Amino acid sequence: MGNLMGSWRYKEPSTVEECDSTWGSDSESDEQPGDNDSGISDSVSPTDTGRCADPTDTSPQLSGSPAIKMKRSFYAARDLYKYRHSYPNYKEFRQTNDYRNLRFYLNKIPLVPDGIYIEEILNTWRGDYEKLEHNHTYIQWLFPLREQGLNFYAQELTQEEMKEFQNTREAKRRFLQAYTLMLDFYGIKLLDKSGNVARASNWKERFQHLNESQHNYLRITRILKSLGELGFESFKRPLVRLLLEESLCHATLPSMQHSALEYYVYTVRLPADRRRLLRYARQHYRPAHAFLWGPPLRRPGAGGGGGARAEPTPEKERKGREHNPLPRGRRQMGRQDSVESGAGGRGGARTSREGSTERGRGPERGGEYVETVPL
Repeated sequence: MGNLMGSWRYKEPSTVEECDSTWGSDSESDEQPGDNDSGISDSVSPTDTGRCADPTDTSPQLSGSPAIKMKRSFYAARDLYKYRHSYPNYKEFRQTNDYRNLRFYLNKIPLVPDGIYIEEILNTWRGDYEKLEHNHTYIQWLFPLREQGLNFYAQELTQEEMKEFQNTREAKRRFLQAYTLMLDFYGIKLLDKSGNVARASNWKERFQHLNESQHNYLRITRILKSLGELGFESFKRPLVRLLLEESLCHATLPSMQHSALEYYVYTVRLPADRRRLLRYARQHYRPAHAFLWGPPLRRPGAGGGGGARAEPTPEKERKGREHNPLPRGRRQMGRQDSVESGAGGRGGARTSREGSTERGRGPERGGEYVETVPL
């Protein structure tokens, strides 16, 4: 089993801002005029995808409830920082690599402890939503990670196994079948080999279930991470884009808003892709002033375009601290990004059957949002 904590020499990020490089190279040139980043094929009719809500709509949404004081989760930001950077200082202690995940996908060994082979799952489980909902041992085998889940019979991926998996056509073919199996469970269909997705014919029933069965949000985080590890990084953005649209525009998945913004977007490794997703989300998030995910606030009169600011001289820094320790915009960001709850992992935590530490998804502890952390 690998050591995700790393050695003492590795200095972990200590704030959300240190974990989040999304806006570090902010440039409006990321957005090309007419760029269609929806992840939905042009062949899909408007009746299948719907239209986004009017930006001037002030109808209440989950994100805008005055009773909930939303904050960025440091624990989530740190977890996804490690994932995007391939687990800095991660050490694989396993002496021999038996490629158990790859052998499972080659139909040579069954998943443990259930003793089921991948071909049986792919051929008989599609549409069996009760089994997919209530069985909690298969997800770690279908979507392996370099992290240990609660099914301790499932083995963590290693870098060598990831490379071998990505070069094995049969394994990748079955992995895509497993992905479409879970998409169908969530009411989504895969449209093409580029990863574009859209609502499936059963979307109303499945979206209603997904909105009420929030442990599946942890599964979706695992699926997105696994896509990136096994050679399907480009499949993430279309799925995240669709989930943002459904949760923010159509209110079909209102319970998913925070998970989509706090977790799903940040599984995407390319900062430019994350910026596109967050700009889209900011456009439709209500109330707009409560959007926490950037871009960073600029001081009044600062130049646009997101370019680097001129470095202040030591004299200017000293005078600035005397008159105003932090500019108004930075004070606001500091309040949002200083949340480090969950770093210790104690105090009322409960363990999810999907292999994560859950701290609830609602307003607790005096209005502070206490997050669910998928692992």
